[in-house]
Amino acid sequence: MKKILLIVSLSLALGACANTGTIDKDAQITQDWSVQQLYAEAQDELNSSNYTRAIKLYELLESRFPYGRYAQQSQLDTAYAYYKDDEPAKALAAIDRFQRHHPQHPNMDYALYLKGLVLFNEDQSFLNKLASQDWSDRDPKANRDAYAAFAQLIQHYPNSKYAPDATARMVKLVDALGGNELSVARYYMKRGAYIAAVNRAQKIVEQYQNTRYVEESLAMMEAAYKKLDKPKLAEDTRRILAHNFPNSPYLQQEWRNSDIPWWRYWK
Repeated sequence: MKKILLIVSLSLALGACANTGTIDKDAQITQDWSVQQLYAEAQDELNSSNYTRAIKLYELLESRFPYGRYAQQSQLDTAYAYYKDDEPAKALAAIDRFQRHHPQHPNMDYALYLKGLVLFNEDQSFLNKLASQDWSDRDPKANRDAYAAFAQLIQHYPNSKYAPDATARMVKLVDALGGNELSVARYYMKRGAYIAAVNRAQKIVEQYQNTRYVEESLAMMEAAYKKLDKPKLAEDTRRILAHNFPNSPYLQQEWRNSDIPWWRYWK
């Protein structure tokens, strides 16, 4: 038994030494480097998509040179490297740390923009064709958080070079949030939960009035009120629909639930 324990202990010790050697490799290589040289190497790794090593070099830089612009920039670059390496939780943690430590930093606009990007986390194809993705399955909280980050950027840094792109993404997020609400309203209608469907449709009309989902939401509300035996509310809703969408097909044919995803209703 003692021999077995001795062998296990020796194996663990050798393993620890091996791990330490791996961890300290970059530390040993760069031990005499200046902050400028260390930062330049980290940037080269980042630009070469070697995100793991870039992050390690940034961390080495921060530990050796904790003050100054290189350390501050390394924090932001670490967040970006995590973002590119599909590590959103770590990226957000790095951004939050930067915000706490440097609330007045001149690159705070970029930090907010990056935070929005991490939360937005869109597939590149979405830029070219929104209808290629069904965002009704996406967590609406992530959309709201991304919107809030971009909105904070616009509010505090309206002249930032990142503001135009942030604004464009906010428009897409509002559209996605409205589409999510419509998807839920359709679900309630399909299940016969007409009051819940009305509430969701009403939310779209009130909060997402600049999206393409208002017309169908009004038609859905009319249909729901009829199911609830509320003819006066149904008539009032129809008048609002006719006033705002005089050429709506829902004035000719009553709204029907379908299995067509909301995102395919592309005008």
